[in-house]
Amino acid sequence: MGDPSVALPGGADPVERGRVLRRAHRAFTEDGRVEPPVRAVIATSWRRCARARVSPECTARVELAEPELRAYRERHPLARVMPVVRELVGAFAAHEAHLLAVCDARGTLLWVEGESGTLDRARGLGFVPGARWSESAMGTNAPGTAVAVGEPVQVFGAEHFSRHVHPWTCAAAPVRHPRSGRLLGAVDITGGDGLAHPHSLAFVQAVARAAESQLALLDSGDAAASRDAGDAEAGTGTPQRLSPVVGTVVGAVVGAVDTLAALGRDEAVLVTDGRTVRLGPRHSEIVALLAHHPQGLSGEELAIGLYENEAVSPVTLRAEMSRLRALVGPRALLSRPYRTAAPLEADFTTVIRHLAAGAVSAALAGYPGPLLPGSTAPGIVRLRRRIEDQARAAVIARADAGLLADWVCSPWGEDDPAVWRALAGALPAEGRPVALARLRALDAELGGVRPRIDVPARPGVRPRSNATYPQPARS
Repeated sequence: MGDPSVALPGGADPVERGRVLRRAHRAFTEDGRVEPPVRAVIATSWRRCARARVSPECTARVELAEPELRAYRERHPLARVMPVVRELVGAFAAHEAHLLAVCDARGTLLWVEGESGTLDRARGLGFVPGARWSESAMGTNAPGTAVAVGEPVQVFGAEHFSRHVHPWTCAAAPVRHPRSGRLLGAVDITGGDGLAHPHSLAFVQAVARAAESQLALLDSGDAAASRDAGDAEAGTGTPQRLSPVVGTVVGAVVGAVDTLAALGRDEAVLVTDGRTVRLGPRHSEIVALLAHHPQGLSGEELAIGLYENEAVSPVTLRAEMSRLRALVGPRALLSRPYRTAAPLEADFTTVIRHLAAGAVSAALAGYPGPLLPGSTAPGIVRLRRRIEDQARAAVIARADAGLLADWVCSPWGEDDPAVWRALAGALPAEGRPVALARLRALDAELGGVRPRIDVPARPGVRPRSNATYPQPARS
């Protein structure tokens, strides 16, 4: 009977197979009928596309343009293994006029590389870095379907849901984090009919496994460097000197720019000058405020952002800054005004830029939770609320069932009736009962009062209503 994971059975004529699949594609898109020889994995994907109301005439849209794309992919975990992926796939892709593509877990293409002529053809199709190729955006396709099902997928010709992609064949395999199992994205090879061979599917699976093995190796190097730093590092906030190997990796990812991770955690992590520093709560607030104000803050401005009690003495702030300098190095912070000596790229500033550019998928992919959620510093509370409000408004305006589901399944969005309502409206009828049941429960908890939410007609326009999801206490 053949391997159902292989698009073209041994001995099959690709021209005849393509003709039959085009007829089957027409039968499904016009009448909803699945005809032979459509494979089960493709038929299931087509049904998902139909439920998501994807048009068979859909075209790709670039959601992430430069410089946001460059910043996002440099910090993506798969950036660390791209040299290995290129080494394995590069020569094969160039020789056979195929393309290497790597996407994130949402199906956004991060890298598309290969022979220039094939790249030109793909560019006309919208198969370019920054474009979203998830199933919900572009229908059945190898990278998008691979991240949707978490399994290797081969898609031949008219098995693609979008008619514009019928001249292409692709094979993709998901890449997961070796420790957590979290889906990171997928490796894809795209080209002509020759990729419908079983060997191409096996090859891309091997590349994905090699990428996972390389990530495990790099993580073990990180862990070894951490152990070498000694037990004295635990809980002290002392700078941790990285090993040369790990330092090289960090340098490749962040370049000459210091980085700050402050989303979804109460104690931020700063990478500066090849060192990783875990900051205490107050120092996390200081560095986050400086990251948000790269031009610098006066002592008075910084104190207003930090302290709920306006009577706090300036001496208190100077003492905190002295301790912070001792922690990160005397040359890392400048005074008059207070600012960082080197450019500082924070995860939350990247999210803000993505939202401003309308790249909602990229913004949520880099949003593991609210900014310093335990902080009550007035400046942090205002910034945290601003980021949450903008992200929430963008998710509602996009009306994408996947993005809405991601929001309500998060700790900060699980009690948000407006997003549950938007999700119910974005889902097909058979998928609505769970969302509607949750809405009824939230309405009961709110005493039957359903807050009015003005959803903007255009992306990027902020709702005029008050947020109804859990908010930090106002100072």
